[in-house]
Amino acid sequence: MTTAASRRSSDRRISPVFVGIVAVMAVTGWATWTGFAEQPGVAVFLFVTAAWIVSLCLHEYAHARTALHSGDISIGAKGYLTLNPLKYTHALLSIVLPVIFVIMGGIGLPGGAVFIERNRIQGRWKHSLISAAGPLTNVLFAVVCTAPFWLHALDGVPRDFQFALAFLALLQVTAALLNFLPVPGLDGYGVIEPWLSYNVKRQVEPFAPFGLLFVFAVLWIPSVNTAFFDVIHSLLNSLGINEIQTYCGQEFYRFWQGTNEFCSVS
Repeated sequence: MTTAASRRSSDRRISPVFVGIVAVMAVTGWATWTGFAEQPGVAVFLFVTAAWIVSLCLHEYAHARTALHSGDISIGAKGYLTLNPLKYTHALLSIVLPVIFVIMGGIGLPGGAVFIERNRIQGRWKHSLISAAGPLTNVLFAVVCTAPFWLHALDGVPRDFQFALAFLALLQVTAALLNFLPVPGLDGYGVIEPWLSYNVKRQVEPFAPFGLLFVFAVLWIPSVNTAFFDVIHSLLNSLGINEIQTYCGQEFYRFWQGTNEFCSVS
């Protein structure tokens, strides 16, 4: 007979799917570091993609774990604490589309996939913290990726691995910045929503499903896109990563286009 304790344990056991993704990240990270792969771009592509999916899983896990400790005890039964991306409410929006956007445009697409029963949670601060937990995970991931750069600890770090880390850091910074925008449907709006009046929330609610589309439509405007990436690169520069490193990281990532000769000899 299955006990409540054993069910809770299985609800929180790390999924083999997530372990497999981490294994791919580790193996391809090793291949990028050692130059083992015959085509370094393939190793960089697999390493960055796997690491990006890991960060997306951790982003959603942070939302779920914070919600659990805030009062939503239904989180475990939904499988959100297993780090399995297949358990998300919208795996397409939170995993597939973000990877496609990385491939197409080198931008960290925010996801939103855990269904939280907000009626179980009391207190505006708790609601705000639940929304902030996800993008704060991206911030933490960015700090880890950029640590070798701002700590000036790049001696002995292979060039290809530096480029991969730089590009991965760019994805994390863009994801954090976009997620913190106070736009309906994004986590930034979730942070401020508990503090808004009922009338304001009721008027804004119909626009929530289109918030992300609105943000990317605005980013297609050349002047806005330029200003956005100027902010991103300024943040990365303050962390010791220059535009050449992120550019070459993206060039290696898109191995099917052929690596720029400049990056090959940098």
